[in-house]
Amino acid sequence: MNLFYRRWDIQNKQIIRLEHKKSKWLSQIITHSVFCFYSIEDEGKQTEKELKEETGNNEITFVYGNVTQDDDAKRIISTTIEKYKRLDCLINNAGTHPPHATIDNISSEQFNSLININLTGYFRFCKFALPSLRKVQGCIINIASLVAELGDYHGVEYSASKGGIISMTKALAVDEAEHRVRVNSVSPGNIRTPLLDYMCSLESDPEKALKDCDNTQILGNIGEGRDVAMACLYLAADAPFVTGTNLNVSGGAEVGFGNKSEPCV
Repeated sequence: MNLFYRRWDIQNKQIIRLEHKKSKWLSQIITHSVFCFYSIEDEGKQTEKELKEETGNNEITFVYGNVTQDDDAKRIISTTIEKYKRLDCLINNAGTHPPHATIDNISSEQFNSLININLTGYFRFCKFALPSLRKVQGCIINIASLVAELGDYHGVEYSASKGGIISMTKALAVDEAEHRVRVNSVSPGNIRTPLLDYMCSLESDPEKALKDCDNTQILGNIGEGRDVAMACLYLAADAPFVTGTNLNVSGGAEVGFGNKSEPCV
């Protein structure tokens, strides 16, 4: 999911827990927002309906689009501006994770396909949103992953895509500083989402796999979509002097020594 919003309509930060999906949380904390899904149009429409019912906010808008297509990216951005008359923030969050595999079992076509979704998709939306963001000194938040820093077990192409997001974010922050457009990234660790549940379900013992994810954090638990959404809210609304930064939302998974003999999924 990608998200766009108007700066002056951010809701009070005291919000009710409704859903684990970080993409839904992003819409729940912002009153005027447009979001798009990469693959399933019906799911997007259903999510819009649920969000409006759960929040009482009828300004949440779903627009179907494929993040791998330039024309779709342009249309989604123009729809947002047409509806709200301006664009203040872009949150790039659309991505996917393939099944775990070693490099021997990953084709060049599979590698390039994932990069096109996870990395080039972000580039595409940044490129087409920036002319509007420059007018209002807006901001971009790119959702990366902790594996960009640590590496992903049997996930060479996924780690490469997320590492590219952080590098692109920093380079964009340098270029866009003259326009006062801030560009930052957020790197979630283990966050309870349907995608993580699916990845754990592929393991021989799904319950153990999920528990292993809990144990990876020094705080001893897995994160929720709300944790990522609140980090985005901070960067968008309360961090005018922060740009070119990658913020880990990981429960401390990257610090301290631990048993590395059993890789976590």
